[in-house]
Amino acid sequence: MSESAQPKPDVVIEIAAMNKWYGPFHVLKDISLRVRRGERIVVCGPSGSGKSTMIRCINRLEEHQSGDIVVDGVTLNEDLKNIEHVRREVGMVFQHFNLFPHLTVLENCCLAPMWVRKTPRAEAEAAAMTYLERVKIPDQALKYPGQLSGGQQQRVAIARSLCMNPRVMLFDEPTSALDPEMIKEVLDVMVELAEEGMTMLCVTHEMGFARKVADRVIFMDAGQIVEENEPEEFFSHPKSDRTRLFLSQILEH
Repeated sequence: MSESAQPKPDVVIEIAAMNKWYGPFHVLKDISLRVRRGERIVVCGPSGSGKSTMIRCINRLEEHQSGDIVVDGVTLNEDLKNIEHVRREVGMVFQHFNLFPHLTVLENCCLAPMWVRKTPRAEAEAAAMTYLERVKIPDQALKYPGQLSGGQQQRVAIARSLCMNPRVMLFDEPTSALDPEMIKEVLDVMVELAEEGMTMLCVTHEMGFARKVADRVIFMDAGQIVEENEPEEFFSHPKSDRTRLFLSQILEH
């Protein structure tokens, strides 16, 4: 890795000149980004701009072809030990929950700590209940995902990630599959996490959340980071025409 790409002590994610292709399609183009410990970053942009692909590269759900990704001092490459280490430290919340339907809420939350961290069952269950209380659904612990609303399932997904005590949380459009009345209950949990100092990268179109929570807002288009700034500047004085057009369209709705 080049000297300029070496992570600084307070930098938990370092992406340097990262590129990704799907066959001939160049989906991510020279992405460079530093995320400091405790920082909250919202990533927005039109559909197909590469937002989700970028954050999925951070825990190797997608493989990049060139450039560097370093998470908490560990370089993401072909080394399976490095990939496993990063996945232990980076929580991921998906658009469609990805809960195991045949397991109860409590079992969903306990599975990874018990298998990956070798946490004893009693300890894993106690921690799971703590996090289910944190997302305000401890009373749903013995139900199955199919018995819950979409908003409740997404809060289970957040609790499940927290059970691994991650250093970073990645959110990939966590509210886009939810009915409007369920969006607030999920965003409220995310706001609380942010206020407690969790390092977060969140792909979302929820601009109110971005204004309230983000330290930085990043706008992506056509596989590139077009603009990044702190929220007040980003929304009040966007620099690029492309950002202005996007904001004018999304803020109308």
